[in-house]
Amino acid sequence: MSDNGLIVLGLDPGTRVTGYGIVRELSGQVELVVTGTIRTPVKKDMATRLGVIFDKLQELIRQYAPVEAAIENVFVSKNPSSALKLGQARGACMAACATNNISMGEYEPTKVKKNLVGVGNAPKSQVAFMVAHTLGVKKPDWAEDASDALAIAICHLNERRMRKLTGI
Repeated sequence: MSDNGLIVLGLDPGTRVTGYGIVRELSGQVELVVTGTIRTPVKKDMATRLGVIFDKLQELIRQYAPVEAAIENVFVSKNPSSALKLGQARGACMAACATNNISMGEYEPTKVKKNLVGVGNAPKSQVAFMVAHTLGVKKPDWAEDASDALAIAICHLNERRMRKLTGI
């Protein structure tokens, strides 16, 4: 952590759309740095799409210099093909962070929801509301994937704080 606070990159991976959110914690206050989505060319092959995710994350990492990252764990899906594709997108995200020596936390979707809202089955709208409230944003205009990425980053900061307090 520098004098500018701790910068964390949150990631909500997907092969079509990957959400990202970068937050800064300084003196216990969390603020939004940037958020958005990486959209891949759906008519291209999977390797090209994964390369786009990797390259765009490399650019974001160079520009904003996060020291830690957090990513959503793959949930078990009824469709094995979807789970495999999601795992590949996670791999591209994790590789981009690893090549820049950024440590990464991994969180289940239910853990993120419980951390921010208090219940693990909270609807996305409630999570988005808490993300905006935490960041002090009155009328957020970001995409759902970006909101999810911010939730993951905030969850990471909360968990990090809790580990520090409890010594675990």
